[in-house]
Amino acid sequence: MQAIDYERAADPAHALRLGQDAQARFIGGGTNLLDLMKGGVERPLRLVDITRIGLADIAETANGGLRIGALARNSDTANHPLVRSRYPLLAQALLAGASPQLRNMATVGGNLMQRPRCPYFVDTAFEMCNKRLPGSGCAARGGYNRMHAILGASEACIAVNPSDMSVALAALDAIVQVSSPRGNRSISIGDFHRLPGAQPQAETTLMAGELITAVDLPPPSFVRNTHYLKVRDRASYAFALVSVAAALELEAGIVRQARIALGGVAHKPWRVQAAEALLVGHRIEEARSREAAALLLRGAHAFDDNRFKIDMAQRATVSALRRAGEIA
Repeated sequence: MQAIDYERAADPAHALRLGQDAQARFIGGGTNLLDLMKGGVERPLRLVDITRIGLADIAETANGGLRIGALARNSDTANHPLVRSRYPLLAQALLAGASPQLRNMATVGGNLMQRPRCPYFVDTAFEMCNKRLPGSGCAARGGYNRMHAILGASEACIAVNPSDMSVALAALDAIVQVSSPRGNRSISIGDFHRLPGAQPQAETTLMAGELITAVDLPPPSFVRNTHYLKVRDRASYAFALVSVAAALELEAGIVRQARIALGGVAHKPWRVQAAEALLVGHRIEEARSREAAALLLRGAHAFDDNRFKIDMAQRATVSALRRAGEIA
């Protein structure tokens, strides 16, 4: 195993200085990065420990929204009173992910940076993986692809984003706050993760040396009628085959606003605004929900082992909308 420099940052400014080395990686909970290092997928020469720099607070913002520090633990975030009462969809998604032990270590910023669990990516015995070795090909396209993408994939990659939290954040229109020596910037959650295109090795729009500092949620619009549905092979500690984050704002049973985000189907959380708009002004009824699901899945392309995902995603969307609409 190669030698690694380890440095503990004292504050965010110190972390950013240390993180400008092209071979450096920030490490918080380490629940994904360390596994990839053990497997030889990630090979940083420097680890910058950011666990002592703050950035773990969860607090209301001046406009009535919520700011969640990038180093807030997933378990703390899911159980925070403001998250549970104002953003129950996020709490549901976080509690659907991983195991209690991992949620006690994993951070919000690290969750955003999760890398795909495609077996051809995480196992270096497979030579063909454009994520690890750009230009080598995508073994999953002709291999076992049961867990892989049906939307937004490319010739270069058909992996999916594994995060539950990011699906809920997509439905809630979250904003990711990042810092670098060049200054600060805000990235909408819809622009944070990338589709693979011809460069699947770049999974986010973060620039070199940037550090996630917080996630901002807008003032709550979806408090009562939300549901996170995760379809998986076992009841816990399993990644989604398909997941749906459904959020509705209802007035006398009529939809005033709707958000639907899919997980487990693409390289990023998947939203189609036309599908959401189709629900506005109507009651949540199965026929209209099916129409919305069809719009959401328009253009889906399956492979040999994941054809079931198209029907599963349609059914899961209808079910999630029905459950969200039933919550009083």
